[in-house]
Amino acid sequence: MILTTRSTVGREKTVLDSLQILISNKGEGIKAVLSPAEIKGYLFVEGDSKERMIEILKEVHNVRGVIDKEIDPKALEKFFEVKTEKITYEVGTLVEVIGGPFKREKARITRIIEQKREAKIELVDAVVPIPITIKLDLLKKINN
Repeated sequence: MILTTRSTVGREKTVLDSLQILISNKGEGIKAVLSPAEIKGYLFVEGDSKERMIEILKEVHNVRGVIDKEIDPKALEKFFEVKTEKITYEVGTLVEVIGGPFKREKARITRIIEQKREAKIELVDAVVPIPITIKLDLLKKINN
């Protein structure tokens, strides 16, 4: 059985941590907790007994209530899908770093590591080319 729990917006991680401590101290009652980043202020709690789950959730600070309607597990499957985008970069592409310590620096891709979704880059304006490994999410293609 899965129930929806309302929490203070922005305190979902605190609720998760508190639940983890309660579960480790009290044992059974709650099997799993899901807090999707897309849904602010809500957590999904799975357990065997509705009454036991509500009893445990009442003890947790920042829980604002439980919605008294069971959720179908198929409705939550979309939160477990791994979304991978196709890699559109090639070796030699000129990019701008959009995050991390080299933010706003221009670089050229020297190697792409597809399994880790990373790239080895060399900064264009650097006096000595130093290879840097960086996540592809932190790069933006520069149009020439």
